[in-house]
Amino acid sequence: MHDERGTSAGIHTGPGRVNLIGDHTDYNEGLALPMAIGLGVTVAVTATGGDQVLVTSDAYPGERAVVALVPDADTVATLEPAWARLVAALVLLARPAEAVDVHITSTLPRGSGLSSSAALSVALADAFGVEGDARSVAALCREAEHRIGVPVGLMDPLVCAGGRAGSALRIDFATGVTRDVPLPAAAEVVVVDSEVRRDLRSSAYATRVAECGAAAAVVGPLGLAGPDDLIALRDPILRRRARHVVSECARVDAFAQALSAGDLAAAGNQMDASHRSLAVDFEVSTPDLDDLVASLRARPGVHGARMTGAGFGGCVVVLGEPGALEVGALGRPAWRVGAVDGTVTARARR
Repeated sequence: MHDERGTSAGIHTGPGRVNLIGDHTDYNEGLALPMAIGLGVTVAVTATGGDQVLVTSDAYPGERAVVALVPDADTVATLEPAWARLVAALVLLARPAEAVDVHITSTLPRGSGLSSSAALSVALADAFGVEGDARSVAALCREAEHRIGVPVGLMDPLVCAGGRAGSALRIDFATGVTRDVPLPAAAEVVVVDSEVRRDLRSSAYATRVAECGAAAAVVGPLGLAGPDDLIALRDPILRRRARHVVSECARVDAFAQALSAGDLAAAGNQMDASHRSLAVDFEVSTPDLDDLVASLRARPGVHGARMTGAGFGGCVVVLGEPGALEVGALGRPAWRVGAVDGTVTARARR
């Protein structure tokens, strides 16, 4: 838990993120290649005095949550309304020095796999005066999610905090080492919403985390394992889960190398293989996502498409030539996105 810190009144923003490749690898000590995007979450903070944090949100008009300035750790995960629990967890861990009103707005669709919760977490951490590098801020934000019962890995808060404009972020979760991977000028990234909502607290996300843990108990951290290690897994479900993680980590590096070489077709092939693995071996896709991926992939100028994020709904990320997709003509929400600075990166530039 952090020492009590000063609160910074004003506007604080956390970008969302899209993961180009490398899903369900972060909690397995593997590799991922996400980027922070211009869609995000904004918190407007006003100092009020007193001993409470009052929270409102454009997404829940007419509702308000009251969080004690020193919350009871045992009640954070049961606070009502439920949408304010993450705020309460950040108050508990960041220990803002003074009472404030917090109003939340967002350009990220909730439950879409673009990491609205991590965007909110890093924005709040910034507002509550949490200092340190991107990794330390991300660790606190991950702990806040864990406090409310969502066993997320480090990827989302790390890229929302430490992303860099113009680049994806290669993250090695075994070592903590990150490396910028510049996006070629000829590459365009489009995010398309399947409009299938999901909630990680009620989806099978925790089950997948547990299955990977069971496989790791046999072969060691899956992100560090190789194909030959999978022979030791007798349970066919655990073997498939592990096979996804092992093969996905290899795809991350192959994708990064293809981007660096400007070979978008090769990068797209890795995205296609990633989606198949997520659908078949990890079983986190849905028929709607599969159909959307196939439809987008078939369009001229599209090099690759895959579900992005934890799955069970959410968005598809597309790599294509500039103008290959007209976002306004897809019949569903879609955004052409570029890589932007994360909250900590942007603060360091100021």
